Amino acid sequence: MIDPTDPRSPSRQIADELRKAIRSGDLSPGDKLPSERELVERYGTSVQTARQAVRLLKTEGLVVGLPGRGVFVRERPPVLRVGTDRYARWRRVQGKAPLQAEVEELGLQWRQEVLELAEVPAPDWVAAWYDISPGAPVFVRRRRFWIDGHPSQLADSYYLPEMVAGTRIEQENTGPGGGYKVLEEKGLPLTRVREEIALRMPSPDEVRALRLEPGTPVAELHRISFSEDQPIEALQGILAGDRYVFCYDLPVDG
Repeated sequence: MIDPTDPRSPSRQIADELRKAIRSGDLSPGDKLPSERELVERYGTSVQTARQAVRLLKTEGLVVGLPGRGVFVRERPPVLRVGTDRYARWRRVQGKAPLQAEVEELGLQWRQEVLELAEVPAPDWVAAWYDISPGAPVFVRRRRFWIDGHPSQLADSYYLPEMVAGTRIEQENTGPGGGYKVLEEKGLPLTRVREEIALRMPSPDEVRALRLEPGTPVAELHRISFSEDQPIEALQGILAGDRYVFCYDLPVDG
């Protein structure tokens, strides 16, 4: 029943109790939530209040409504833990790009969908890292990565055209080891990586491309890869916020 002395609204009380059941596992992924009528009977409230409580959970991305069937606890796609050793050279020696290696270590299926290979005007942030004029031509590889059948990341890698001309980076299949291995073969070994991550809500195009449920944020990653002091790749990644955990193990001086 609703507690009239509780400062939370009735709909919030119902939503909080259902959320607790989801997070504790009492309601598992794929389980059906009580119907609006059942919530009304259980909590002694109105249909509108019960509906508002469920709407709160939908906004948070915890449940999904299936027309004609009801509301269900959302099935969670696999979560990938992104570690600090993902750029280690031993991974490239194995012939695998960082994401592919991480996914396969978890026993999951991985595939890359190439969306575009072209020269395009450099976005401002890319131009700043390469020290070129905004709008100057750069070569882009636009991809979408799938993990166990779920679209999980959009990735746009920008290169100076002269750096990748005639290499496999201009082709759909970059070969074993990915783009880093191609650049290493050109005498540009990866020596340093800088990452900037910002959390935000997705654009409509990103919602469609990553098939995001309502309320799901994305992580926008800007990754600059260096060979010594020379930038060799500028990447923008859009990562589904419910499918990644970023794990950093950093040495501390002193």
